[in-house]
Amino acid sequence: MEYQKFAETIISLKNKDLEFRETLIAAKKLGDGYNAEMEILHNQNAAVLNEIIDQMGYPTIDKVGKEASEAAWLVIQHAVSQPEFMKKCLKLLAYAVHENKASEINLAYLTDRIAVFENKPQLYGTQFDWDENGLLSPNTFDDLESVNQRRKRIGLNSLEEQTESIRTRSKNENQSVPEDLEVRKLEIYEWKKRVGWI
Repeated sequence: MEYQKFAETIISLKNKDLEFRETLIAAKKLGDGYNAEMEILHNQNAAVLNEIIDQMGYPTIDKVGKEASEAAWLVIQHAVSQPEFMKKCLKLLAYAVHENKASEINLAYLTDRIAVFENKPQLYGTQFDWDENGLLSPNTFDDLESVNQRRKRIGLNSLEEQTESIRTRSKNENQSVPEDLEVRKLEIYEWKKRVGWI
């Protein structure tokens, strides 16, 4: 099977995603909840990638190259309104990592993202949200020492260093704490119910 066309398509999906993100950053709208246009784009990208995966399996580095494999992971990571698709990809990615054909770090991020949406503790502390002090902090995780051991094993920095980096990036991107955190929590809960996470 010729994978080059698939690789080009996957990279174009990632580029559309990141271009729209830059538009939101420039408009100072990135932190205003899940933008409706962005959700549509993420769902469209997921549908295209799902068709590709059904034809060729998971887009591993050996099939599509490193750039397209990373791009596929980003599309999956952003397909947050598609629980079944994300869970399907998690299984495929886990197998690819087991075969040394995909990134263990990407698997950690996807594992954590799904755990957060399912109201379970993270294993690697990769997912962040605003806390009651108006700071971006890791979502619930099981144990700091265990998290840092897991992070170190796959080549990530400590959770403390990651937290500092995330907070710096959010400032650089003009992200700001939501006006009402309780309303935001309720909106997230309703969204999780609507799309099928809970």
